[in-house]
Amino acid sequence: MTHRLYAGVVPGPSKRSAQGLAALNARAALPAFTLIELLIVVVIILIAAMTAVPMMSSATTLQVRSAANMIAADLEYAKSMAISRGQYYSVVFDTGAESYRIQNQAGTVIQHPVKKGFDYIVDFRNDSRLNRVDIVSVDFNSASQVKFDYLGSPFDGDGSPLNTGTITIRAGTLTKTVTVEPVTGYVSVSN
Repeated sequence: MTHRLYAGVVPGPSKRSAQGLAALNARAALPAFTLIELLIVVVIILIAAMTAVPMMSSATTLQVRSAANMIAADLEYAKSMAISRGQYYSVVFDTGAESYRIQNQAGTVIQHPVKKGFDYIVDFRNDSRLNRVDIVSVDFNSASQVKFDYLGSPFDGDGSPLNTGTITIRAGTLTKTVTVEPVTGYVSVSN
């Protein structure tokens, strides 16, 4: 195939080279990110991460404080139930399951006063609001439960008067201790 040149006429591109140019132009028209746009996205992600980390640590702090206050309130509830009903009520802790329950004198778990139809069992592991909290140790005269009598006095699981009563919980690096005082059954929370 020969091309003939006529005066002032330049032969056009062949069909193949026209397709090649069209493909090249189509690739050049594809959207792409510039380096500046990528840097802006990276900076935004870094700023979001820097604000999220303190929020996560404050969530841990909030969880351990809430859990300590909940344990203290539930100990007070068991004590008030013992006084008002004139019988023993116990708070039994299970450190392995990260939970505790309130039982009556017969050893039956009582019904929750707010969550009608549910047993009074608090399970940190399965509660999304408190799932970062671990029950580190429970010591009621070396037992894992405390009983309150009709006067609100604390006893260990064997029924002996309480000499020492502490529950230690932790979330992250923050630790709280809930203490039950001998004789009076006074409940307090400390760091």
